[in-house]
Amino acid sequence: MGKFDGVLLATDFDNTLIYTEEALRTGGTVPELSRRNREALEYFTAGGGRFTIATGRALPAFLPYAALLPINAPGIVCNGAGIYDFRAEKYLELALLDETALRRGQALLEAFPSVGCEIYHTDNVIHSVQPNEITRQHEHLTHLVTEEMASLPEVPLPVAKLLFEEDHAVLEVAKAFLERMGWGQDYELIFSGRCLLEMTRKGANKGGMLVRLAALLGVAPENVYCAGDEANDLSMLQAAAEGFAPANCIEAVRTSGATLVADARQDAAAEIISILDRRY
Repeated sequence: MGKFDGVLLATDFDNTLIYTEEALRTGGTVPELSRRNREALEYFTAGGGRFTIATGRALPAFLPYAALLPINAPGIVCNGAGIYDFRAEKYLELALLDETALRRGQALLEAFPSVGCEIYHTDNVIHSVQPNEITRQHEHLTHLVTEEMASLPEVPLPVAKLLFEEDHAVLEVAKAFLERMGWGQDYELIFSGRCLLEMTRKGANKGGMLVRLAALLGVAPENVYCAGDEANDLSMLQAAAEGFAPANCIEAVRTSGATLVADARQDAAAEIISILDRRY
């Protein structure tokens, strides 16, 4: 029996476990997991803890990093559209968008010609419609090239999520457009960054999938922990027994009741493990 048996920790990847903001801005290389974070997470898993990632990234954009991290549990991908078992190489849960979602997304793109859109699937293909500068920056960060399509209805199903890309002010108006059309109630419309607006099926968010993952693993709710820095992490932070947030988190996360820890550039994960070590 390890001291962390029956404990689950899920962390966001970008700017929580690893600080990737600079790589996004410059097109540089994503840093490696710090030595201190790695040692802490390996200590946690050696003690029976289950550690995984809950990311907004599509599966192909995260897979290159999965093998480099001490993950020992299925992870949440596409901002909650799926639970993926990295060892078995298969999805355990999926919540997908349909043709209606693609038509409504196309209406948004026609109303806002400067907005770009990436379309994430359940495989290794990512499509784009109206790609813009932010789309290209995102490609540099993920090292994946999107396949451009003329319109969203032409994109093949299955689709896990739509990612709209523009300046934050434009995306706020675009989000209001979807809500004004009466469509907002049918989807999760969540900012995963100032220039990134995610659209997934209703209920397909990190929080909902964290609850499902804990149930799949047989982890009691009081032993479920998570960490995140952005608006798309709020549902997860609220669903966990305790949510942690790195000091570089946005204001909405800072005031959400999450326990603040070190900046993502200063070994936030190691501090979380230290807290759990004292608790168990």
